[in-house]
Amino acid sequence: MAVGDFKSEKGVKDLDAFLAERSYVDGFVPSQADICVFEALAKAPSAATPHALRWYNHIKSYQGAEKQKLPGKKEVPSALLKGGSAAAPAAAPAAAKPAADDDDDVDLFGSDEEEDAEAAKIREERLAAYAAKKSNKPTVIAKSSIVLDVKPWDDETDMKAMEVQVRTIAMDGLVWGASKLVPVGYGINKLQIMCIVEDDKVSVDQLTEEIQNFEDFVQSVDIAAFNKI
Repeated sequence: MAVGDFKSEKGVKDLDAFLAERSYVDGFVPSQADICVFEALAKAPSAATPHALRWYNHIKSYQGAEKQKLPGKKEVPSALLKGGSAAAPAAAPAAAKPAADDDDDVDLFGSDEEEDAEAAKIREERLAAYAAKKSNKPTVIAKSSIVLDVKPWDDETDMKAMEVQVRTIAMDGLVWGASKLVPVGYGINKLQIMCIVEDDKVSVDQLTEEIQNFEDFVQSVDIAAFNKI
């Protein structure tokens, strides 16, 4: 999908569609690419584009030095600029030229007429190679990007110690990401922390329960954002 002018209504709708299955415009953590697109918008997206609005409010929370420390280059990522129509002409010549090991070259229903032993052997070898190629295709692992809001009891809670405790949770298929403190009022901050989970291995309910077990630090845990990768 190619996203056009970010200040136009169409550009914002295209950005909303792009962010429907992504937390950020490039990669799994906020970066300078998010800041670049954020500053290119004329105003905050409306409720009609919920994914873009969710992303906008999250990036808006980064201010001052915190914003400057985000990684990456401050430029619109290529994934936002590339469109399907631009890639089609370049792919056409390659499609017209058959590859030497193309699956279509395997004749699964060859004629038995005048087939000698050598030809039969070659066909069997090709069938075996084709079956091996299909069986070796990697399995797609379903993953999700989750942003959690971990709230303390009061303004005297040691937030650094809280984060240390949260990151001690280790599960097969769980990877902790970036975090930050977000003010909630009356001098109290909440810990906002991101993680990537493999859907078949990590239960989100179990993860939140594990965090809530740190009763000396944690009052509650909420899911701020949940996106399939």
